[in-house]
Amino acid sequence: MRIAIVDYGVGNLTSIQNMMKKAGNEAIISRDAQEIDEAGKIVLPGMGHFDNCMQKFNASGLRPIIEKAVFEFRKPVLGICVGLQMFMQASEEGTEPGLGWIAGNCIRFRQEKMLPGQKIPHMGWQNVTGLKESRLLQDLVEPRFYFAHSFHVNADDPHDELLVAEYGYSFAAALEKDNILGVQFHPEKSHRFGMQLLKNFAENY
Repeated sequence: MRIAIVDYGVGNLTSIQNMMKKAGNEAIISRDAQEIDEAGKIVLPGMGHFDNCMQKFNASGLRPIIEKAVFEFRKPVLGICVGLQMFMQASEEGTEPGLGWIAGNCIRFRQEKMLPGQKIPHMGWQNVTGLKESRLLQDLVEPRFYFAHSFHVNADDPHDELLVAEYGYSFAAALEKDNILGVQFHPEKSHRFGMQLLKNFAENY
């Protein structure tokens, strides 16, 4: 089943594609509406400022096609970093509305809750803890992933949380709601753990 990595001008597209290939699965990088429409699964990357990502995504003309794929045809979608944050209704980082696919918002790390020496942005390797069973987590034993972010998602429904991590306090590192999945970390930079997670997305959904 073809996997489309959405090219709307943002994200580590080639790195995601290469890690997917290392995991044994082919993915295309595309901004072509027909190619994305025909894909069985979708990866929505994101890097940088929330508003910039939302503006570029909305301007790409791909949003209606992808929303039809996600909600009408129930195709699996994986958001990465700001791609996950875009699933929410809003972000403290900007003023653009989010996609609103998952109820909640995106908030900045609270400096007053940080431990001595902890800085924002949160950067580096971090252990994560699973909160529920998921095909995305298959064969991941004591997983660690690479993070680089100043904001994190805050879902209204705790049942949407899949993974949590600790940085001053517990925050959601991944969400899963039906066919909508998203990770705050960068699987393409997370070595064997990231490779396994992308393999799980490609093969288990």
